[in-house]
Amino acid sequence: MPVAVITGASAGLGRALAGALVRREWTVLGTARGEEALRATADELGFTAVPGDVTDPAHRAALAEAAGPRLDLLVNNASSLGVSPLPPLADYPLEALESVYRTNVFAPLALIRTLLPALNAANGVVVDISSDAAVEPYEGWGAYGSAKAALDHATAVLGVENPELAVYAVDPGDLRTAMHQLAFPGEDISDRPLPETAVPAFLRLLDERPPSGRYRAADFAPAVHR
Repeated sequence: MPVAVITGASAGLGRALAGALVRREWTVLGTARGEEALRATADELGFTAVPGDVTDPAHRAALAEAAGPRLDLLVNNASSLGVSPLPPLADYPLEALESVYRTNVFAPLALIRTLLPALNAANGVVVDISSDAAVEPYEGWGAYGSAKAALDHATAVLGVENPELAVYAVDPGDLRTAMHQLAFPGEDISDRPLPETAVPAFLRLLDERPPSGRYRAADFAPAVHR
C-alpha cells in the first residue's frame, strides 16, 4: 500500500487530496497545526493524524518516523498568506515576511530533506503547492508570491539534483479556501471552485508522472468532450 505525507491536511486542498488518496487505498499521514480540526478530519476521512507545525524540526522528525523507510508521495501544501489585508511589499512588516518565508519556503525544503531517504527508497514523488502569484506581479501579493517563486525555483533545482524522483511545483488555480478568503476579507469568493475540483488533475499527475517541473492543475484537467 503506497504511503503519502500531506501537510495542511485539515482543510482545503490538503483535505481534498487526503480524502482522494484514502479512497485509492493509500496510507495517508496528514499534518496540520490545529490538532482538533486535524483529528476530526482524519477520523472523517480515514487517514492518520500527525499534528504539529512543519516549521518545527522536531515535528518534521516525527513525520519521518511515522512515514517509515519508504515514502511514495510528499505533498507540501501547508502555507501562510501572511498579513491580511495584503499590504504593499514596501510596507510589509519584516517579521511577518520572515514568517511567510519560514512556512512557505524553508519548512517545505527542510521536510523534503528530512524525508529524502524514504522518498529515494520508493522512487517517490514530491508535490510543492505553488500559485499563479509566483509568476504574476499582483499588487499586495509580494510576500506570498515571492515566497512561492522561491519555492518554485528550489523545487526545480531539487528535480534536477534528484532525477530518480518526480519533483513538481503545481499551481492549483484559484480555489475557495480559508486562506484565499483571508486575501479578500469581507469579499464574496463563492465564485471560486471548491478544492475538490482540482483533485482529478493531481491524481492524473500522479498517474502519468511527467518529467519534474512546474505545472498548473489546469494542464491536467480532464478533457471536455463535445
